[in-house]
Amino acid sequence: MKVVGFSGYSGSGKTTLIEKLIGCLKQAGQRVSVIKHAHHRFDIDHPGKDSYRHREAGAFEVVVASNRRLAKVREYEVETEISVHQLLAELAPCDWAIVEGFRHADLTKIEVWRAETGERAHYPDDPFVIAVATDAPHNLPVPTGLPVFHLDDVQAVAEFLLSHADRHEYTSPFDADA
Repeated sequence: MKVVGFSGYSGSGKTTLIEKLIGCLKQAGQRVSVIKHAHHRFDIDHPGKDSYRHREAGAFEVVVASNRRLAKVREYEVETEISVHQLLAELAPCDWAIVEGFRHADLTKIEVWRAETGERAHYPDDPFVIAVATDAPHNLPVPTGLPVFHLDDVQAVAEFLLSHADRHEYTSPFDADA
């Protein structure tokens, strides 16, 4: 499995870029999974549904499955920080795992940056940033030798990833313990 992260502040365009990138990678015959960092109290379940009721009753995990879909909800009794590596270990086999968020993870990543967000860029200080995607390459706050892509040029991002696929081959830090 190859892994690449996309980091950037809210409103920078990460989700839109990833959504289009998934399509490009699928067209190239790749099976793609996504891990998304969410806000603290997100919920994908709905009050009144059986799975919600089971979870509210105290189930640690609820798995809902059909012949087209599977969802697993795990409820932690206390706040628990899960590492991106633990989440990657939960994925079924795929060609690419795209990680959205997890800005401080030790994964190769493409920073999505827009000047209008008013947030600082991380690529000058983050050794895991391998490229930048932006709506205004001429407005980057610090010159860089990294590849720079226009946010609208998703095909170029896909080609970059596919042509450097070996760079993104994932080795779990848990494998070193074995």
